[in-house]
Amino acid sequence: MGTFIGIEYSTWWFLIVGALFSGYAILDGFDLGAGAWHLFLKKEESRRIALNAIGPVWDGNEVWLVIGGGALFAGFPVVYANMFSAMYIPFMLFLAALIFRAVAIEFRSKEEMAWWRTMWDVSYSVSSILLALLLGIVLGNILIGIPLDENKQFTGHWLSFLNPYAIMVGVTTLAAFMMHGAIYLGMKTKGKLYAQIYQFLKRAIIFFIVSFALVTVYTLIYIPHLTDKISRNQWMFIIPVIVFLAIANIPRLATKKKFLQAFLFSSLTLAMLLVIVAIELYPTIIYNTADPAHHITVSNAASSSKSLKIMLIMAAIGIPLIATYTYFVYKTFWGKVELDEHSY
Repeated sequence: MGTFIGIEYSTWWFLIVGALFSGYAILDGFDLGAGAWHLFLKKEESRRIALNAIGPVWDGNEVWLVIGGGALFAGFPVVYANMFSAMYIPFMLFLAALIFRAVAIEFRSKEEMAWWRTMWDVSYSVSSILLALLLGIVLGNILIGIPLDENKQFTGHWLSFLNPYAIMVGVTTLAAFMMHGAIYLGMKTKGKLYAQIYQFLKRAIIFFIVSFALVTVYTLIYIPHLTDKISRNQWMFIIPVIVFLAIANIPRLATKKKFLQAFLFSSLTLAMLLVIVAIELYPTIIYNTADPAHHITVSNAASSSKSLKIMLIMAAIGIPLIATYTYFVYKTFWGKVELDEHSY
């Protein structure tokens, strides 16, 4: 396996895939969180403002998911195949929810009938909640592992993805995104809606802290392989400390109505939690619960060295371009939402 500045291509690709999915969690996370709150907004104008808060950016945010999925397929095809084999149902539900959510955002404003808009409001909100839950469920299953045979073929039950830990991670993911989304809506709204969003945020913070605490305790007690590396390397304790400090700063800043700073700490929380996941899993990507001798790792699941090298060059060009585009869009549409004839 070739190397670049002393690091194997497969490890670089592991880092790239992780960075892309982290970008998706941060950017589309607040979109999904905003959608989860949508039905709690009772007034038509409030719902329109909330939709237009994400209107210019939601489809661009999903680019990170598309690129991340493509990078996973190109860099680690064995991982991609086994994930879809083990979690075919959640992935199909995820794709369906993505479609219904996109259609709801675009179709809602096409007609003025109350039943029409209510139908798409429900579709938008339910899809957003389902997407957040499914992302967490998939992540939960990756964390605990899946049963594979010696040929790295999935051998579990087709409903094995519905296990208690994965559901707990799914609920925690939903809570994190609802908190993230409420902070973003607080940045984009004003007046009575701003005050209402602030009340949502207080509830979301409690929801997240409680669910995160339960998952953390369960992980520490029942899933030792997710805490081994940090436990053995004391200097790594700085990472969970950063996570807890970031979480603690969110309610402090929200109370002071400093929503931009709270959003940055919420983003940092999501990013650092995924960093912990990456540290504890590496070099394993998928744990084999049936036979620990046959884990899927960055070395035995990676594409050829030549393929990884070529794709690494492409990623070095493409990812900065995507990041620049994302910055430009957010810079262009920065500030509070103002409805006009072009709004959703």
